Amino acid sequence: MIEVKDVKKAFGESQVLKGISTVFETGKTNLIIGQSGSGKTVLLKSLLGIFTPDSGTISFDGRIYGELTKDEKRELRTEIGMVFQGSALFDSMTVAENVAFPLRMFTKSSRAQIKERVDFVLERVNLVDAHKKLPSEISGGMQKRVAIARAIVNNPKYLFCDEPNSGLDPNTSILIDNLILEITKEYNITTVINTHDMNSVMEIGENIVFLKHGLKAWQGTKEEIFRTDNKAVTDFVYSSNLFKKVREAYLKDDKKS
Repeated sequence: MIEVKDVKKAFGESQVLKGISTVFETGKTNLIIGQSGSGKTVLLKSLLGIFTPDSGTISFDGRIYGELTKDEKRELRTEIGMVFQGSALFDSMTVAENVAFPLRMFTKSSRAQIKERVDFVLERVNLVDAHKKLPSEISGGMQKRVAIARAIVNNPKYLFCDEPNSGLDPNTSILIDNLILEITKEYNITTVINTHDMNSVMEIGENIVFLKHGLKAWQGTKEEIFRTDNKAVTDFVYSSNLFKKVREAYLKDDKKS
């Protein structure tokens, strides 16, 4: 569990986060949504320790990040996996070498242990025949799966995903969403996903945090987001006619049941 208490962050005169408090739950897919400029990326980078909040606290299962020693912070970072928006794979490394990178950087595992672990996670993301391929030789969806394999190779307690469906077609996006959900459940990870993809919200939004102007404007589940009367949420999520019709159909069925 990651707990955020009254976190504020400004850049010069611009107050980006204005006192956000929320909880990201263990074993669930926790989604951060909101319009551009709402503070999603700054909150995610604050959770990752890239930005230091001006005030407030962020704690990882009771460990307040700002109070940890340098060694304790280094240890915590080994418990974190990250899936970057553009996958961020090393072009000159093979798929297997990309996945093995965190093990070589942060563990003392032997070559045989690294190979065994890399083989396991690549099989887990359905890439058993891609070990020797370069990133340029595989599709965007496969690159995302490699990025997920690399993110979980160290058995993280916390998994962060920044726009994991960016640039993917709808079918591949659904596959990536389902893979992240399965891995979250399978390993009981605290997964935090920064996304603008409303399909992801509807499919895997177990705990959704909606930001607006640097504040938490709403929080709930994918079921609750259909029923909410919060105008800021409905204006954002149901801005398209398609999603308006989906919501109307859901509410109609909900009344019948």
